[in-house]
Amino acid sequence: QVQLVESGGGLVQPGGSLRLSCAASGISFSAYAMGWYRQAPGKQRELVATITSGGSTNYADSVKGRFTISRDNAKNTVYLQMNSLKPEDTAVYYCNANLRLFGGEYNYWGQGTQVTVSS
Repeated sequence: QVQLVESGGGLVQPGGSLRLSCAASGISFSAYAMGWYRQAPGKQRELVATITSGGSTNYADSVKGRFTISRDNAKNTVYLQMNSLKPEDTAVYYCNANLRLFGGEYNYWGQGTQVTVSS
């Protein structure tokens, strides 16, 4: 059974930092592209950052220079370091695992972790 378990969310003041973690089980983690997405109230889910199996990263323009995605294949874990947080970063953050193989796609989501940026 595939599980993606996020942790590290919480309440932080503007300008503060948080580090999200996503521990994966039930998949060959190193083969998967991993990503973080977020969904604010009343808005669609949006991409925050992705990291390929080879370590290449991609970021939404709104978080470039502030957020850093990384992965530890030995721990089957992906991280999102969030610095200089803004109120508009408030959302539920979801971990995603994606693998495209032989014409098929394997795509999994975590349950999400709430991040609230407020004074």
